[in-house]
Formats: sequence, C-alpha cells, structure tokens
Amino acid sequence: DPANPYGAALAWPAAPHAASGHRPGRKVGATVVLVDGALVLFIERGGKTVLSFAHDDAVALDTAITALIDGVRRHLVGPLRIEVIDGVDVGGAVDAESAAGHLALALESRGFLRSPRGLVLR
Repeated sequence: DPANPYGAALAWPAAPHAASGHRPGRKVGATVVLVDGALVLFIERGGKTVLSFAHDDAVALDTAITALIDGVRRHLVGPLRIEVIDGVDVGGAVDAESAAGHLALALESRGFLRSPRGLVLR
C-alpha cells in the first residue's frame, strides 16, 4: 500500500530480528499488515520473507494473520510461500518457543501448508 506511513512519515519500528539482516523497507511489491495503525507483519515482495513486530500481542498477531489470509483468498496479495520468518528458515523444524516458531505454527493452524521449502498458502 503506497499509503503505508512506515518508512515515509513514520520510522520503521525496532525489531528483535534486526541481526538476521532482513529489514523492512518501502519496496515495490512488499506488503505490510497493520492492526489499529501498528505494524504487525512485513512481507517482502514474493512472500518468501516475513518480519513480525507483535510478538507480545497475540490478538494483534491473530488479526494480522486473518487479514493476510483474507488478502490471499481475495487475490489482493499473491500466493505465498514463506521460507524465512524473522531470519529463521521455516522449511524444516522450528523451535516452537521462538517468535518465528510461534508465528509459523499459528500460520499452519490457520491453513498454511508445510512444504520442504516453507509454508504455502494459495
């Protein structure tokens, strides 16, 4: 959404996954999911990398996942094959206690399918 305020009027929020080398940015094809104006998910173009910003807010994360799934099903967002969440490869086993693992499990429980290359939603 070109009207996304982050990276233009607002600074990108600090993220615990900054050491992963992935950073959000105003890039063509990237998707942001906002809940009540707060950044919850940043999906890089192509959907392979996701950065999460609401680790401590289960309601916001659930709302963001619902919106993301709705966007894919309504063809507002293309099909997704998420390979990396917060710098963690989700193609194999993930630590369910980590933020990336928690998000991966939440996506699976909501309809994403696990494949050897990541989590898929068409």
